[in-house]
Amino acid sequence: MLRARKPMERPSGRPTVLVVDDNKDNCALAQAALEDDDCKVRIAMSGEAALRAFEADRPDCVLLDVRMPGMDGFEVCERIRGLAGGDEIPIVFLTAQRDLETFERALSAGGDDFLTKPIRPAELLVRVQAAIRLRQMSVDLRMHYDLVRRQRDDLMRLQLQKERLSSFVVHDLKNPVASMDLHAQALLRNRELPDRARSSAERIREDARSLLRMILNLLDISKGEEGQIVAQLEAVDAEALAAEVCEALEVRARAANVRLAHTCSTDTVRADPALLRRVLENLIENAIRHAPEDTVVTLSIVREDDGVLLRVADAGRGVPAAMREQIFERFAQLEASDAARENRGLGLAFCKLVAEAHGGRIWVEDALPGAAFCLRLPS
Repeated sequence: MLRARKPMERPSGRPTVLVVDDNKDNCALAQAALEDDDCKVRIAMSGEAALRAFEADRPDCVLLDVRMPGMDGFEVCERIRGLAGGDEIPIVFLTAQRDLETFERALSAGGDDFLTKPIRPAELLVRVQAAIRLRQMSVDLRMHYDLVRRQRDDLMRLQLQKERLSSFVVHDLKNPVASMDLHAQALLRNRELPDRARSSAERIREDARSLLRMILNLLDISKGEEGQIVAQLEAVDAEALAAEVCEALEVRARAANVRLAHTCSTDTVRADPALLRRVLENLIENAIRHAPEDTVVTLSIVREDDGVLLRVADAGRGVPAAMREQIFERFAQLEASDAARENRGLGLAFCKLVAEAHGGRIWVEDALPGAAFCLRLPS
């Protein structure tokens, strides 16, 4: 239960933050961020050490990991709250587990705030600063704060429930979509299938594969936001990859009366083959959607001094210079006059995450006419 605390005097000098985490790298990152903000930092690598450090030198804030061997963060928090003065010290939980159960346990243990790993220094500083400043509030302001915090906690609870539901729905959608694709393939293996039915089966299969890409994009964007996308690098045959991607999207291109072409000036690309293939499929599908009829969408893979440049160009309306960063955000909405170039889905956001996972970058430039989406991967 959230509870109002009596106001305390402003801590004199630099505030002290007790960082409790059994991972040395996490401790080092938090210490560096906090010391840059002129905080004094005490490190404890276990729950027992945290209690000793708290009693020896009562800090102004505790940054507390959840999962630790022996005494976990929840027990440490409860034990601190039972110490003299422990009920007045803000405790910020830090955990890699982004789920409703962990959030609820952090609140019930007496936590004041809840941060998820990986640690983002800027966010960490804002939360710790806010927690320390709240100690200086009057009783009346504290009551208002408790109301706002309850509302914030309710919103956080709803967000975690929504994320869990989305995860379940996305996982459950994969099987029926894959089944649609398999049934379409079975139809296409029938040599006696009439041309019109064959064309419909090809379109069904292409739409099923497009839907599966969107589902996988949604899953991977969630992973990417939690720092869980890891590229498994290997040498990828550039020519074979380009041919396979263009062949996979040939039906969609024909339906839009657009032609696909590809050129390669390098034998291999060092990348995660599955992730890179999906990036190219997303970029080419996006180009087909915006290309005028009777034009060509081109995929080029070129070796450069600082890596490999993959470029997908169309002859459409292009992307205004002012919107070329925004278009890689989820569900980016451009100005009404540029509605033809809205990013209605997650494909481009996924492409940006994959580029970053490879240590590369992605951007859009003029194709004169049209737009060219460029992905540079390091050698």
